[in-house]
Amino acid sequence: MAQRMGVVIAGEGAIARRHMAALGRIDDVEVVGVAGGDATGTAAFAAEFGIPRHGTDLGDALDDPGVDAAILASPTPLHAAQAIAVMEAGKHVLIEIPMADSLADSEAVVAAQQRTGVTAMVCHTRRFNPSHQWVHRRIDSGELTLQHLVASTFFLRRENKNALGQPRSWTDHLLWHHACHTVDLFLHQTGQAPASAWAQQGPPHPELGIAMDMTVGLKAPSGALCTLALSFNNDGPFGTTFRYIGDTGTYIARYDDLVDGHDKPIDVSGVDVSLDGIENQDREFFAAVREGREPAASVARCLPTMRALHRLEQSL
Repeated sequence: MAQRMGVVIAGEGAIARRHMAALGRIDDVEVVGVAGGDATGTAAFAAEFGIPRHGTDLGDALDDPGVDAAILASPTPLHAAQAIAVMEAGKHVLIEIPMADSLADSEAVVAAQQRTGVTAMVCHTRRFNPSHQWVHRRIDSGELTLQHLVASTFFLRRENKNALGQPRSWTDHLLWHHACHTVDLFLHQTGQAPASAWAQQGPPHPELGIAMDMTVGLKAPSGALCTLALSFNNDGPFGTTFRYIGDTGTYIARYDDLVDGHDKPIDVSGVDVSLDGIENQDREFFAAVREGREPAASVARCLPTMRALHRLEQSL
């Protein structure tokens, strides 16, 4: 049996809960601490999941010799600084998407990994959803040539609240957070940095100060296109839908589920260990740590996505 790995979670919000559910299905991993942003909420989170240590100081949690790695499910603006602190403490780190909200900070994260030599990976979960893995294998085998990836990311977020409807201490961002998923997926599926990239945004929210609507366009050197529409103004079901239009078929992915262009379900149960992309992703992180190898979504391998986001930001 592999040696048990001690993990600290940074954050007590919605995505931290998704990681806790995934980690509960992974052997030889134990969450030994949580460092959140709100003392009361963090204590409640620790009690709910039976986590022995809790607090609001990530540095204190990292001082525990029983901690081998950290999962950062904290606010986006904290990701880069926290990731660097974790690595400099000699711990492995899994960073929720995005690794940073600027190219300069992303490059600093990659430099810290190269300097410390620990395992550092980003939660580019779409690479690990069974639906997108299924499509990726068809592209790799030559059975499908991608012509156009059409994606929509819709939320109703006119107040500064998270996915659980709780008040947020930070403001989300359509480009550096939500567009990051699709931009990375397009680069992953085409295997190429975009030949062209542009974006346009709607008017800012009068109180939040962020653009509430955005359009992104990418073109790969192969000629494949990506069209992405994002909105925090959508009054209806939230989430992201991906339509792969290829030369031999059309496929629609909604997180872990996949259907064809006529809405006929496609069986993806044999694609990976789990039907949960977050679990597959977390398993890859811990496997890479144990095997001493670069993970599939290492910070270095995700840097081209951050460069593409920077190009998009420059076009706004």
